[in-house]
Formats: sequence, structure tokens, C-alpha cells
Amino acid sequence: MKIVVAGGTGFLGAPLVDALGGDHHDVVVLTRHSTHSSGAPQRRFVEWTPNGEAGPWAAALDGAGAVINLSGESIAGGRWSAAHKQRVVDSRVKATRSLVAAIRAAATPPVVFVSGSAVGYYGPLGDEVVTEDRPAGADFLADVCVKWEAEAQRAASPRTRVAILRTGLVLERSGGALRRMLPPFWFGAGGPVGSGRQYWPWIHRRDWVDLVRWTIRTAEISGPINATAPVPVTNREFAQTLGRVIGRPAFVPAPAFALRLLLGEMADALLLSGQRAVPAKAERHGFRFQYARLEDALRAIFRSEAG
Repeated sequence: MKIVVAGGTGFLGAPLVDALGGDHHDVVVLTRHSTHSSGAPQRRFVEWTPNGEAGPWAAALDGAGAVINLSGESIAGGRWSAAHKQRVVDSRVKATRSLVAAIRAAATPPVVFVSGSAVGYYGPLGDEVVTEDRPAGADFLADVCVKWEAEAQRAASPRTRVAILRTGLVLERSGGALRRMLPPFWFGAGGPVGSGRQYWPWIHRRDWVDLVRWTIRTAEISGPINATAPVPVTNREFAQTLGRVIGRPAFVPAPAFALRLLLGEMADALLLSGQRAVPAKAERHGFRFQYARLEDALRAIFRSEAG
């Protein structure tokens, strides 16, 4: 089938596009940069402008079996100034609004629209187990996710089901949060962040890719899906496991006050709080994780330089 991916060149999008091509789908990647090209016979790039409206690029969605929305400025791309926070919101809302406008205008709309979100939807929480039924939190990240998801849901119709992936901490050595965590551990200065008691819901990138593929082909799945491994861990457990796997010490804490001085509001939202989110819906409908436990995931990641 034809599958359209917006945000198909990043840390999550690129391996997903590779996997979909490996499944013999015809993949169209929406990109803001016309310089992209592909030697792969089942992949092409279409330039788009995610400004909240449909444009000439919208023809690429007509007749697609699935549309996948991974667009959005990096949450951790810089200190949270008012301008950066507005870019985070606008990049997600406008891109999603553009895709929804194209879907609603298509003569043959996609069977499924899979749109990104994050476990930040639930806001900072303690140790209670969090499933997809939990209501939204009240902080900045929760507000972003609520607006993002609301735009995506507008694509729902008798001809198009909508699934929303509330993604946790995606693990792979080549990029993402794990790559940023590693340097202190290599120098013997790794350890828990703040109290270490906050839960970090994580998922191996291979499982995340497989979850998207499964969502596309599983007709009974719609609405929010926690894209997290079945066994979330506290930050302290995460640090200890990472240290054990790579053979480095993991007892030097990063004080909360220092992180707040360095990162401001972003420290509390991304590092010093978390959610004990579990993939209740995916497991209930039969999805099986390759890496349910953190140590297994990390050992797989560090078996080779390629990850």
C-alpha cells in the first residue's frame, strides 16, 4: 500500500520509513526540504509546507492506505523560552492541521491516520500505574499533547480511523535521549537524576517501529496508545541498569537544583518528573514486545556499535 510519512527523516521517522519499505510498501515522505532524494525504488520525497492548510502536496495523500504524522520541533531543542514553547506548539498543531485538511479533502482518504503524541499528556505523576484512560495533566507538555491530539482526532470519519501514539523515552544508541545520557557514564560520573524516584517510561526503538506497523494493520485499534514498554522503571533503576550494562559506575547523582539552574522549567518536565505509563491497550489487543525489560533492551543496543 501507499503510506505517507510526515517527519520521516528524523530519529524515529527514518528507521520507520526503512521498515515500511522493507515491508514492500510505497512510502511517500513529506519534507520541508526539496534537496532530499532517494535511490530506493519504493520511496519518494514530496516537499510540503505544514502551515495549517493543505497545499499542492496534499495530492500525495489521496489513495494512501495510511498517513503517519511525526512532525514537530524538538521538545528538548533548547531552553524553554516563551518563543521556543510557542514553536513547539505551533509546529505540532499546524502540521497536524495541514494533514487533517488534506485527509478531509481527499477523494479516497487513508484508512488510518497514525499521529504522534507523548506520555507527557498525563503530566507529572508519582508511582501509580498509568493507562490510556488517565485524563490529561495540567502542565505545559500536557497542554501541548492535548492540543496536538485534538487536531488529529478531527481526521476521524467512517472511512478513516485515528490512532495516537503517546510515546515515552525511545532508546537507541544512535540518537535520542540515550545518546545524550552516555557521556557522563563513560567518564564515571553517571547516576540518578534528582531523587531518582520518578518513573521513566521507555521503549526500544525497534519495538516503537513495530508498534507503528502493527497499528497500521490492526483495524480494531484507534484512539490513544501508550508507546511504552510493559515494565517502566524509576530513574534510579534506569541509571543503575545502564551503568551495569556498559560496565561503568552509576552512583553520582545530578542534583535537582543544578538541573533547574541549567535547564529551567524543562528540567522538571523532562527529567525530574515522569509517569509510570504502561501499554495496556497494545497488550490487550495482542501486541508483543521484543524488549519488555530495560536490561534486555540496553544489552541489545550495546551489542554492536551500530545498535
